[in-house]
Amino acid sequence: MVATVGAITVELGLGETWQAVMVGAMRHIKALRSGLPDRHGFDGADGWTIHIEGAAGEVAVAKATGRYWGATVNTFKAGGDVGEVQVRTRSRHDYELLVRPDDRDADIYVHVTGRVPSFRIHGWLSGTEAKREEYLRAHGARPLAYFVPTDALHPIETLPGRVP
Repeated sequence: MVATVGAITVELGLGETWQAVMVGAMRHIKALRSGLPDRHGFDGADGWTIHIEGAAGEVAVAKATGRYWGATVNTFKAGGDVGEVQVRTRSRHDYELLVRPDDRDADIYVHVTGRVPSFRIHGWLSGTEAKREEYLRAHGARPLAYFVPTDALHPIETLPGRVP
């Protein structure tokens, strides 16, 4: 594996933040109205924040890589979050890339950390590369998942199909 040289920092502007807030809020509203339960051990107490920050992480990746962000709602794993890539946004910069056992092996997962308006894009891995036994563990009462350290990621500059 190629070690991450350094994360790319992305600052969202007012319009970009507004877009992420609207999409994140719509995602949460649709989940509530559809009676969809929170998954992966989330208790649902902070769904608004999780959806908004996730959408904002997607905007950050689109901005940094020159990809189109479709601002999708309720598409779940049908395609990528930004182009063909899956974006995994986590709040703290010391958190690892999170890939779940049921995530597609062929997909590319981009690791993003931070909170609106500032994000760091650390790198990427395919699902196959992320699903190594040494990365498999549980945190708290949540189900087992793969937690990949940032130094095991490919640099974001090498993301396939990246537009400079």
